[in-house]
Amino acid sequence: MLKSDFYYDLPEELIAQTPLEPRDSSRLMKIDRKSGEIIHDRFYNIADYLREGDLLVMNDSKVFPARILGVKEDTGVPCEFLLINQKTGNTWETLVRPGRRLKVGARVKFSDELSAEVIEVIDDGNRIVRFDFDGVFFDILDRIGQMPLPPYITEKLKDKDRYNTIYCHETGSAAAPTAGLHFTDNVFGKLKEKGVDTAFVTLHVGLGTFRPVKEENILDHKMHVEQYSVPEETAKKIAECKKRGGRVIAVGTTSCRTLEATAQAHGEVVACTESTGIFIYPGYEFKVIDGLITNFHLPESTLIMLVSAFLGKEKTFNAYETAIKERYRFFSFGDSMAIL
Repeated sequence: MLKSDFYYDLPEELIAQTPLEPRDSSRLMKIDRKSGEIIHDRFYNIADYLREGDLLVMNDSKVFPARILGVKEDTGVPCEFLLINQKTGNTWETLVRPGRRLKVGARVKFSDELSAEVIEVIDDGNRIVRFDFDGVFFDILDRIGQMPLPPYITEKLKDKDRYNTIYCHETGSAAAPTAGLHFTDNVFGKLKEKGVDTAFVTLHVGLGTFRPVKEENILDHKMHVEQYSVPEETAKKIAECKKRGGRVIAVGTTSCRTLEATAQAHGEVVACTESTGIFIYPGYEFKVIDGLITNFHLPESTLIMLVSAFLGKEKTFNAYETAIKERYRFFSFGDSMAIL
């Protein structure tokens, strides 16, 4: 199976640069998983396509302002750090620029409250960095940091909260679980009226979600590993939903990967805190989810491969061709697709 099998040509003007207001006014493409039939609507009507007894599983991870700008203490050279993975309380794996200037021992000052020292260079060129700070680390980042927007978004985000879902709770992501950005209190009210339940998992989204597949044979691609947690209440709700004949619908590819990884490891969804590098591509047999709510993804990405595995490659690319024809907005701040 080749990477080029998952390529499509996207006009640049269809890449959404800013989020819509209100959140639930984004367009919704509802696709019948069996027939491929397409209905065009708005996300605020998502409850119309769900049934009483369905369960939506959402990722409650919160993106933090992981991009910080500072200067090298001895030379004043501008530096940029992107925090990727917390190792201990004050040490992080970090992507740094300019890498050639930031060797072991280099110190960088970001503000009067925050500075850092490079303590290790690891195999892929990232740095292990020890931070020194006065106060609460994440509070400082909220004041001085910037949201780590994907490289295809070139406009500055005016409101940091718009790169988080309204239900985010667990701080730790370097990228948003974007399928959830469309949900509002209005939508949740309609879901409750319909008898649709919700449950949460946590998967902290890493920068690997932006990394392209480089190998032409996708089976040679190595997935990034991410941490996830499934609460006891969520495992229980999924078991009860399956028992009553309801549908388990993943909101986003991260929720999907979490549920499928848990079932792959344990035979069913159980309460756990683990890590996964699960790679879902056509031919994969889904063990948990019966539906998927997601955005429109980059060509040749692992995310469009996951969608193709769930919907079928032919129906997926027909939907994308239709979305381009109908001028849908693509990627993180773009429109939504519901496969049911």
